[in-house]
Amino acid sequence: MTAGVNAKGAAFLAQALAKVIAFDDFNADNDPHREHDFGSFELDGEKLFWKIDYYSTDDPDLGSEDPSDLTKTLRVLTVMLAEEY
Repeated sequence: MTAGVNAKGAAFLAQALAKVIAFDDFNADNDPHREHDFGSFELDGEKLFWKIDYYSTDDPDLGSEDPSDLTKTLRVLTVMLAEEY
């Protein structure tokens, strides 16, 4: 979670995570590569984004060469206010 999401409090954070878990509004406009690794939604009048990044387990400063290989990839979920993007 970003600082902006954390600042909204525990109840907001719990609701945001529930929305991420339930998110299924993937389409050609917001998911052209069909990776299901980004989404947006509104909560209490705030627009939020979530994204999943794929890092190399050998060097977390680099992207994973093969995101489908769990032995080579560390997946990181970030939930943020749209204004923090």
